[in-house]
Amino acid sequence: MSDSALPKLEQLIEQLISKNASQNEDISRLVGQNEALASQVKQLEDDNETLQLEALEQEESHSATISKINAIVGRLEQEA
Repeated sequence: MSDSALPKLEQLIEQLISKNASQNEDISRLVGQNEALASQVKQLEDDNETLQLEALEQEESHSATISKINAIVGRLEQEA
C-alpha cells in the first residue's frame, strides 16, 4: 500500500464512522417520533370510539323522542 493510501483510508473510515453515528441519532429520533405518533393514533382511535358510542346513544334518544312525538300527534289527530 502506498504512503498516501493509508491516510486516505483512515479519513474515509472516520467519515463512515461519523456518518454511521449521525444515522444512529436519526434512527433514535425517528423511533421517538414514531412512538409519539403511535400514541396519538391510539388516543384518536379511543376518542373516535367514544364519539361513535355517543352518536349511537344520541340516535337512540332521538328515536325515542320521535316515537313519543308521533304518539302524541297520533292522539291529537284522533281527538280532532
